[in-house]
Amino acid sequence: MISHSVQVMLFLSFFLTICDAKQEEFTECMSIYSAKTYIKSFKYIHAPSSKSYFNLLQSAEQNPRWLNSTPSELRFIITPYNADEIRAAILCSKKHGLQLRIMSGGHDYEGLSFLCRTPYIIIDFINLRSISIDVEKETAWIQSGATLGELYYNIAKKSGVLGFPAGVCPSVGIGGHFSGGGIGTMVRKYGLAADNIIDAYFMDVDGRILDRKSMGEDLFWAIRGGGGGSFGVIIGWKIKLVRVPQVVTVFTLHKTLNQEGIGLVRQWQSVATKLPKDLFIRVVIQGSEIDGKPEQKVVEVLFNSLFLGPINELIPLMKERFPELGLTKKNCSEMSWIESVMYFTGYQQSDPLELLLDRTVQYKSYFKAKSDFVEKPIPENAFEGIQNRFLQEKLAFLIMDPFGGRMEEIPESQLPFPHRKGNLFNIQYLVKWVGNGDTNSKKHEKWIRDLYDYMEPYVSTSPRAAYINYRDLDIGVNIHKHNISHSHVNWGKRYFKENFKRLAEVKNRIDPQNFFRHEQSIPLLV
Repeated sequence: MISHSVQVMLFLSFFLTICDAKQEEFTECMSIYSAKTYIKSFKYIHAPSSKSYFNLLQSAEQNPRWLNSTPSELRFIITPYNADEIRAAILCSKKHGLQLRIMSGGHDYEGLSFLCRTPYIIIDFINLRSISIDVEKETAWIQSGATLGELYYNIAKKSGVLGFPAGVCPSVGIGGHFSGGGIGTMVRKYGLAADNIIDAYFMDVDGRILDRKSMGEDLFWAIRGGGGGSFGVIIGWKIKLVRVPQVVTVFTLHKTLNQEGIGLVRQWQSVATKLPKDLFIRVVIQGSEIDGKPEQKVVEVLFNSLFLGPINELIPLMKERFPELGLTKKNCSEMSWIESVMYFTGYQQSDPLELLLDRTVQYKSYFKAKSDFVEKPIPENAFEGIQNRFLQEKLAFLIMDPFGGRMEEIPESQLPFPHRKGNLFNIQYLVKWVGNGDTNSKKHEKWIRDLYDYMEPYVSTSPRAAYINYRDLDIGVNIHKHNISHSHVNWGKRYFKENFKRLAEVKNRIDPQNFFRHEQSIPLLV
């Protein structure tokens, strides 16, 4: 009788032989479909047996919560250097019955690039991140693998009066951020990142490269805010850069969420969306320990601001429009726009700009997030309940980004992102923790879900809206049968409202076999 250890060794030997055979078939297929002679080196095909495979997984996923969940169904990670290799990956995945997931920065809140129940590959855009700035025309071409930090850095190196209205986290990938909309500190002045996209290079399910003209306006509409991974592969984006002054002003005021702090938040809700477009003041609620003592915890409210102008213009404006905050010159700092990018990231003004090129998150941790949109001011008593809940959690944040300004002027149907006129602000709920034990994770996930339930009376209804870039599988997922995605309609309406049907119509036309799919991909109309 063969011993158990020998049986295990024989099984592993057989399994690895099968894997090697499948890898050889896949790489042979890639060489057939690629026009590049150097493909035979296969430096961009990473199988589970290679060290580079695990290094890519470790470095790319920004939420360690998913690393332990990465299933054995992941067959290869592809890190293409050009469009030919992307085309080969698509065509060979179809031929060998593999699903395909796309990753630009690894920030998807639910780790959908890493989670798939059937055999699949990941296309990681780590090698496709070139940026070309045209200062004269005030435009830029960016490949989807570039990060926001890389984009901001390259703009600043070419011009001191140009910028771009996208998010505050520099390690976020362009591909995912742009395709979901993109909210940042200049949203009231210039709208979303997606509002400033003027062209794109898109590869469809058959490997054809399309630009805005050849793809048509419906598809171009869909990829600017309709969420990533539903229609095809977006290789690069052309954006319209925006004007920024040589001097901007920032401030962060810390208040305790007591009676005074709650009163200031109430007043902020009344004025934040009515302020001039140049002034963005967001509110962040978080727990804070007194003198580093956990038993002496308070809940803080931060008023965190960017003003596109100098201090001597900001102070009179604040005295007139929001005097209750008591802002003084001593609370403010003048700097360049690119230095304000560093400021909102948490860097010091003296830190080198090259820190923006770091593709890793500064403080990587396990986390769960949810989102809301608010159409009517939240009453003061609601914040008392928020305060009580935040005292129970060590690392939790409630971030409120004001709209109004340019966001009021753009119709709901202009792009798939519909949360425009009538929305006072967006809320992101975020809880972080250390250690990913099942019990530990469930405890923190329950906390944020309870907070979300508590907030229901105070946020948008019919539907209760959500933001696709703060992806949340709690609000519904697709069920895939025979390549058809049967949608839980609720999640689509919450992200896209009435734009959801138009997105599905585009999906039917561009990907009728539903090759590009995941748990919250746009479904086919059936």
